[in-house]
Amino acid sequence: MREAIRHSKRVVVKVGTSTLTHPNGHLHLGRMEALVRQLADLHAEGRDVVLVTSGAVGAGMGRLDLPERPKDLTGKQALAAVGQGLLMQRYEGLFAEYGVVVGQVLLTRFDLENPIQRANAAATMEQLFAWRVIPVVNENDTVAGDEIRVGDNDTLSARVALLVRADLLILLSDVDGFYPADPRTNPGLKPRLEVSLE
Repeated sequence: MREAIRHSKRVVVKVGTSTLTHPNGHLHLGRMEALVRQLADLHAEGRDVVLVTSGAVGAGMGRLDLPERPKDLTGKQALAAVGQGLLMQRYEGLFAEYGVVVGQVLLTRFDLENPIQRANAAATMEQLFAWRVIPVVNENDTVAGDEIRVGDNDTLSARVALLVRADLLILLSDVDGFYPADPRTNPGLKPRLEVSLE
């Protein structure tokens, strides 16, 4: 892994909700600080860094002190509306300690599949890199219904890696490896050693 990072000019890192939040939904500041420190180090070495982050819904739950995650789409979207600002505020403050500026990029599947929207998103990311800004990417959960959702942030991060022509994609997860389905609910699955996005 260190060798792959050493030879990568442009790196996309994805971090999931379970890493970013406590079980009660509140943001896990210690983990966020550790993540930001490492990304700031990569950035200081002259690399282009993209952070694809989950956690908006969890942060919204924590702010509203909800005991459990809503099952309906509208409830999840409303929580994302509350939590997205909190998440970005925290990232902004943490990265600022290292002199790094971040920019929020919210995407839907339409943005990544429509040629005009995709070109606009790619151009915006390139401008952020030119200004030495770290894009912090998330799905636009507040407006993304099932028909325009990317799905999960593993998929989103892979699509973003293609969008920005990244040299390396790192998925930070509580699952040890990449599986065709959740190995916790599908025992006996073997991790995939190679993945195609075609």
